[in-house]
Amino acid sequence: MLRLFVESQVRILSLAFRLLVPRKAGSRASLKRLTVLLAFMPLFAVVQLLHWAGFLLDEILFPAYRRVEVRAPLFVLGVPRSGTTHLHRVLAEDEQYTTFSTWECFFALSVTARRFWLGVGWLDAKVGRPLGRLLNWSEGKLLGGMAEVHRMSLGDPEEDYFALMPALACFILVLPFAHSDFVWHMGTFDRDMPEGERQRLMHFYHRALQRHLYVHGPDKRLLSKNAAFAPLAHALRDRFPDARFMICLREPTRTIPSQLSSIESGIRFFDALSQAPDLRSRLTEQLGFYYRNLDQAFSTTPENRCVWVTMSTLKKDLGAAIGRIYNQLELDLSTEFRSRLAHQEAHSRQYRSGHRYSLEQYGLTQEAIERRLGGLYAKLSKRAIALESAPEAKARRAQLEALVT
Repeated sequence: MLRLFVESQVRILSLAFRLLVPRKAGSRASLKRLTVLLAFMPLFAVVQLLHWAGFLLDEILFPAYRRVEVRAPLFVLGVPRSGTTHLHRVLAEDEQYTTFSTWECFFALSVTARRFWLGVGWLDAKVGRPLGRLLNWSEGKLLGGMAEVHRMSLGDPEEDYFALMPALACFILVLPFAHSDFVWHMGTFDRDMPEGERQRLMHFYHRALQRHLYVHGPDKRLLSKNAAFAPLAHALRDRFPDARFMICLREPTRTIPSQLSSIESGIRFFDALSQAPDLRSRLTEQLGFYYRNLDQAFSTTPENRCVWVTMSTLKKDLGAAIGRIYNQLELDLSTEFRSRLAHQEAHSRQYRSGHRYSLEQYGLTQEAIERRLGGLYAKLSKRAIALESAPEAKARRAQLEALVT
């Protein structure tokens, strides 16, 4: 832990130095980028230092978290924009799981910070929730604009890859730090991350899961969703040998432009193209690696350990898809969750995304993507679960409706 802390501090100082003194002549950051990052980096560094302070206090106040076992965790992986968020939030309704919330990912990665903010929340509730109402209003103003791309609220289930942020090991940091080789290696982790750093980061992530279970109940099963962890598929499989995996799939011709569009505001905000003109093409190449890495990591995994599901299947009949997934992975499907699933299914059928994008706006063509990834996607989609027949579906819906009423 100490070594990783030192490495992270050296890394952030190096990033700041490279911002002011680029490696290549003529590659100095634009005025906009320089201004944004000079404001962003001190705040970012302070937040990470607060996390590290919390980790230190954990070792003093709550050392028992180290003895918590992460038993048979359930990981939702897949390429970005393939339905992982929707599947994660549906599964989070199942009472057997515990998963990270947005507020924990951003503000309370340590046990100490969680206990502090949960205490604040308890006190706030006792006096009528003035802080809670202020937070609800604030998040509506600050996060409401993201709803069409990735709906976010402080209480929502969220991707726990943010647990790696104190180590600067989140691939989303490629937007402010597109010149960092280390951050790019997070996007091809299984292939390019040096073994020593790979082991330290996986140990750090394991500790993050132990802390979460320590607070929310070691008897719970950890549910983790991370499309950004497709490059870590081998590492996760090896670190958690009793884990179960759900892999979400979507056509590359839809995934690639959707992902590029979803981060477009971040690219503009950090003026990333001024520092890395080839950023979009590198991201496109990396998404191809996601498909290949998932294939290699789970091609021989037993069916009761790994299930593949397409986004179209989740949209077409969510209830049937979840039922097939649970059956294949030998998971318990409780009556209470079946009832909640019926409500989720009705909402899923009515949902229509307002997110709009096209291949052409990023200089891509369907033919080129099909040549590179079409065959691989066809191969992977053959592993995906199939839906039940029409009579089976009708009978199941009747059962679900009976549960709801």
